[in-house]
Amino acid sequence: MPALITADTAPAYTPPDRAGIGSCALPVAAGAATGLLAHHALLLTVTGPVTAEVDFTVHRCGAGSLLWIRPGQTLRLEPGKHETTTVVFRPGLFGPDELPGLAPDDPGGPARKPVTLTNRAEFTSLIHDVAAQDIPAEQSQVQESLLKHLLAALLLRLSLVDPGEIPPGHVESRTFERFRSRLEQGYPHTRRVEDYAAELGCSVRTLTRASLALSGRTAKQVVDDRVALQARRLLAATPLSVAEVGRSLGFGEPTNFGRFFHRETGFSPGQFRGRYTDEPQGGIPGQRRPSD
Repeated sequence: MPALITADTAPAYTPPDRAGIGSCALPVAAGAATGLLAHHALLLTVTGPVTAEVDFTVHRCGAGSLLWIRPGQTLRLEPGKHETTTVVFRPGLFGPDELPGLAPDDPGGPARKPVTLTNRAEFTSLIHDVAAQDIPAEQSQVQESLLKHLLAALLLRLSLVDPGEIPPGHVESRTFERFRSRLEQGYPHTRRVEDYAAELGCSVRTLTRASLALSGRTAKQVVDDRVALQARRLLAATPLSVAEVGRSLGFGEPTNFGRFFHRETGFSPGQFRGRYTDEPQGGIPGQRRPSD
């Protein structure tokens, strides 16, 4: 079998243009400033450790771990001696019913921890099969279909190892999933739980009960968590002004946005942004402790 694509054998980044799927050593340059990821990235640590900060949570990925970073999430990688291979694929590649039990394009939840692979050889082989596909310039439909099926098999296999945060069959799971899905569309426009309950045809009490059962947070806290997460993403990884960030999230006045952000994070928007813009590139702040 050909050698696995690593930092020495793959380009820094190959956009997933052909068939919507590509491969690279790292999805962003190690040591670069925090950025918003445009595509999905399945990052396999061949030799480690790799230190990755995803949505402001630090993960230390040892050899044989797999990290799934989603479109819209922030990512920063610490330089180091390691070998990795990454499969990248564009959002919207799979329809809602093509991957049962998975919601691949949902960036609203917390960053998932790296999965420690118990059958590392199997996943290495699956990732290699995806990364090694050579789609010719004439875009062979059969080869594109094969590549997509290989990726689907990889994601479904991953779902068996890491089933996610919502227990299957939970009595409240359907309500919470619908709420989270609607929240992804509505959080820039409204933070009122009453609005989401009306759209879903249920009561605020029902939403709150489902939210508490599945996340340990009230429905209002889930909404505010999502807005605060997006605010942190935009402040850390875009040049938008504080006022522009606030307006994009439905705050008409910068002072209202500032109060909300301080309440949710303990920092003013300017203080939070300063943690990223004032720090030298190349290192992840030591005070942000690993989650695992």
